[in-house]
Amino acid sequence: VREKKKNYFTIKNVVEKQSEELKDFKNFTAVHANFSEIPEYCKENEIKITGGLLMDLGLSSIQLDDPDRGFSFLKNGPLDMRMNQDSELSAEDVVNTFSEKDIADIIYKYGEERFSRQIARVIVDNRPISTTNELADLVKKAYAYKTKKREKIHPATRTFQGLRIYVNSELDVLESVLENVQEYLESEARIVVLTFHSLEDRIVKWFFKENGFKILTKKPLLASEQELEDNIRSRSAKLRAAEFIKE
Repeated sequence: VREKKKNYFTIKNVVEKQSEELKDFKNFTAVHANFSEIPEYCKENEIKITGGLLMDLGLSSIQLDDPDRGFSFLKNGPLDMRMNQDSELSAEDVVNTFSEKDIADIIYKYGEERFSRQIARVIVDNRPISTTNELADLVKKAYAYKTKKREKIHPATRTFQGLRIYVNSELDVLESVLENVQEYLESEARIVVLTFHSLEDRIVKWFFKENGFKILTKKPLLASEQELEDNIRSRSAKLRAAEFIKE
């Protein structure tokens, strides 16, 4: 019951609250949907994007700080990581049912984890795993086997990132919306993307270059010192912007 109430608040009620607060703005509509659905929404509503598209790829702090969602190892909770909990696949499903090779590939590809094989082996040897603390402790154990150096970040950071990205198909969604939304962009409309790790940033950078966009940010914009003081999570944020040139 507790979990259902939390999800209802963080998903449905946020959309309803924003819609109510901004009801006097006739050009505002709040929609609960995935980024990948933007082109379809434009098609169904006969929308052409004349101003621009802003995509913030960061996690909501509400989700990140809620241990029941399983995104973080800082607080113990179920090993979930689904942004939309109507989705079938969770991180728990991945670590408990996927092969050792597949787990290693996921952690390496999406988490850029150099010890992915060792971590996958420790995971498979200690299944079943059901909580974030269990997984984080196992990753620390795998690191202890491989290095005595003290890491700048928690050893489980890349593993959690890799699982989260895979479970939510984050990179596929990003590539899909960038490719398909071009049909609904008017000339000189802008795309602005706020990314939070190198895999996302790389996709955006090369998409702009390879599709003839006018680059507005030769280098990504980073958080200012004041922004970092106000919100430490902005330290990994990178903003890229480009203008669509219609042929």
